[in-house]
Amino acid sequence: MIYAKNKDALAYRGIHPNLDLALEHIREDFLSCVGETRVELKGGDVYATRFTYETVPAEESFFEAHRKYLDIHIMVSGSEGVEIAPPEKLTEFDRAEANDFYAYRGEGDYKLNLSPGDFLVVFPGDAHRIKMQTAGPQTVSKVVFKVRIY
Repeated sequence: MIYAKNKDALAYRGIHPNLDLALEHIREDFLSCVGETRVELKGGDVYATRFTYETVPAEESFFEAHRKYLDIHIMVSGSEGVEIAPPEKLTEFDRAEANDFYAYRGEGDYKLNLSPGDFLVVFPGDAHRIKMQTAGPQTVSKVVFKVRIY
């Protein structure tokens, strides 16, 4: 997991070439152009999509994890609570292997608030529970990069 400020994104280059490509696009000019239609930077290996939704109470949220991709969550507006835990500490209740999606329930080890100017990188092995309310419901807009690393 990496939790940092957008302005510091380039400091995390060197982990994987696909991650480098995504980090280089954590810029206001690029983020403002991403809509709800997938923007491909390197085909299905690196792409970004904007999501807009209402945050929910923690009990209405669940953990998800991936095995081939990492996610980069970049908050554009609003704020949401996020929890991180290793999948092996959680209980799996759903999966869609073709979509690299695994769903879990349980308790998080790390809790943080994702706000504008923040980004979060969750690697395979970082189950993440998002969309949680911080101070009641609010509308959130964020850009999420999907980055294949396996």
